Amino acid sequence: MAAEAKGQVGQTGPQVLGSLKGATGPLIGLVLLCLFLTIFTDTFFSVRNFLNILDQVTVLGIMAVGMTLVILIGGIDLSVGSVMALTMMVMGYLNVEAGLPMGIAIPAALGAAALSGLVAGILITSLNVPAFIATLAMMTITRGLASMITNGQQIIGFPSWFNLSAIVRYGGFLTMTVALMLVVFLLGILYQRYRYGGRALYAIGGNPEVARLAGINVKLMTIMVYVVCAVLAGLSGIVLGARLDSVQPSSGVGYELDAIAAVVIGGTSLSGGTGGIGGTIIGVLIIGVLRNGLNLLSVSPFMQQVVIGLVIVLAVTAETFRKRS
Repeated sequence: MAAEAKGQVGQTGPQVLGSLKGATGPLIGLVLLCLFLTIFTDTFFSVRNFLNILDQVTVLGIMAVGMTLVILIGGIDLSVGSVMALTMMVMGYLNVEAGLPMGIAIPAALGAAALSGLVAGILITSLNVPAFIATLAMMTITRGLASMITNGQQIIGFPSWFNLSAIVRYGGFLTMTVALMLVVFLLGILYQRYRYGGRALYAIGGNPEVARLAGINVKLMTIMVYVVCAVLAGLSGIVLGARLDSVQPSSGVGYELDAIAAVVIGGTSLSGGTGGIGGTIIGVLIIGVLRNGLNLLSVSPFMQQVVIGLVIVLAVTAETFRKRS
């Protein structure tokens, strides 16, 4: 039985490579979407607009990487939007209200995010609370804590360099926040493809019991995944704070749904075990390009939500037919 388990876990390498093939459909969809918007709008196909799209997807992109890792093991995290808000408020309070430098405020805020992920992971692994319920509870708790820090008030008055990191384009192309997102993408792909832990995520998502028999510490890996997801959610909150030059406890509402949507559109299965960060990057770009294009076409924000919802349905339907075939 153990030998069979090790054999199945050893197949995770091809499974990772197979996840790249699973992103072919979303990539074709992204190309077709770009062609459509290039034809029907005057300003879409330009370097400036593409750079604007990158700026707009930085928050979602960083958060979606963490969500991908969670969904790969067959989990879900509904707390990422609230963890984002908590991180922002902790950072704002420590820097503006307590007068601590950002070099201390940011790591402390990310530590608060990691703690929330740790609690969620322990609830899921040690108390056998379903991931949906555990993260739903953490969503409520962290949102409440974020509001308690300043009694629901926003915080402003950050150092000028903090906001400029999301505005100034170095070399005329990339801001520091976009560069940070690209680094997160690169590290995520390298970990997923070349590290044992990254391959183990596929084994856990495919069959946790087989992964355990093969020697993978499923509980520890699960906790680590939720911690990483929470830290990346917190990092995305710091990026959002830099873009807005302010933080408020109501930030991040609905971001968990956008992150899940990007992962699903990118071809990662909600049942776990298939997909990957490469597909998620494409999913993030599809959502960013779609919103940008709908704005250029003067489509109302309410209709945009309907369109994105339909895209999610199509993505899930395509995944279902792909599995059957």
